[in-house]
Amino acid sequence: MPSSFNVESADGYERLMGRWSRKLAPMLIDFAGLAGGDRVLDVGCGTGSLAFTLAQTPGLREIAAIDYSPVFVEAAKGRNTDPRITIQQADACALPFEDNSFDRALSLLLLHFVPEAGKAVAEMARVVRPDGIVAAAVWDHYGGMSGMRMMWDTVVMLDENALPLRRRYCFQPMTQPGEMKQNFLAQGLADVEETSLLIRMDYLSFDDYWGPIAAGEGPLGKYIAGLEPGKRQSIDAAVRAAYEAGEPDGPRSFASVAWACRGRVV
Repeated sequence: MPSSFNVESADGYERLMGRWSRKLAPMLIDFAGLAGGDRVLDVGCGTGSLAFTLAQTPGLREIAAIDYSPVFVEAAKGRNTDPRITIQQADACALPFEDNSFDRALSLLLLHFVPEAGKAVAEMARVVRPDGIVAAAVWDHYGGMSGMRMMWDTVVMLDENALPLRRRYCFQPMTQPGEMKQNFLAQGLADVEETSLLIRMDYLSFDDYWGPIAAGEGPLGKYIAGLEPGKRQSIDAAVRAAYEAGEPDGPRSFASVAWACRGRVV
């Protein structure tokens, strides 16, 4: 089942989100926990932020990583130098592994882009042994992504055609308080806990902030790329004005919150 995330290039994704997922990965790993000799599955590996952070733990026996996007899989394979890591293209809703194959299954910034996210959670639980851990994190799009909400809110002020896309962004699966926890419980996981994780997205300039979107990355980037030139120019100028907020262009920092959830397989 495909992700609803738009991918133009691995490098573009790195600028848009990969650099922030690298900051979030250690926090999800701490929340999920690790033990020596673990076999760990990374579901929706993207360009490898979580898998390569996991590889910094020397005692892990195996790190398997999957992603639906061949662009991401190729990029992650190209970066991999750790023999414990295997990377392949696969569907999060139909994982190509036997039951009870792993000690933990982790997913970073994927589930909110899977149309039937409950199937992905069920698959993660299936491939983890009894008493193993399933854990995931997704962005709190509505209340926790100030930098990204500023983009969307600015765009819809100038183009009402973007209103359905903003609604979809704000209310994607698993992004509301308690939603992942209820889903984990519905898939039969036990001792389910939900928390929030905070990072800061630090940008050097407006181009650092807007450039990946302007190049067509992600859902908003795909929309912006399809605008006629006049509307595109107006939106570019308005987003710049929102970013600069009356001060010269330069560094800006935005608080960014993710929901994280973990549960035990029974």
